[in-house]
Amino acid sequence: MASYRVVITHAAEKELGGLEKYILSSIWEDIRALSSEPRPGGSIKLKGMEKSYRLRVRDYRIIYRIDDKQKVVTIVGVKHRREAY
Repeated sequence: MASYRVVITHAAEKELGGLEKYILSSIWEDIRALSSEPRPGGSIKLKGMEKSYRLRVRDYRIIYRIDDKQKVVTIVGVKHRREAY
């Protein structure tokens, strides 16, 4: 499988900056893994949002979009589960 380029929006960067270090390392690990497998086991397509998915990391959700033509994964948000939906 061809690798994808991972892009993080400014809003997602701000959200990542506010997280504690213990959870941040797990989230970064999963974000990096999206470059080789954009639809890993456990990712769920979001209803009502075209090409958008979410990935669970402990109590947090990585919300991202996949562009298969351009081979780009765009991280649009990293939120606590109570704020994600």
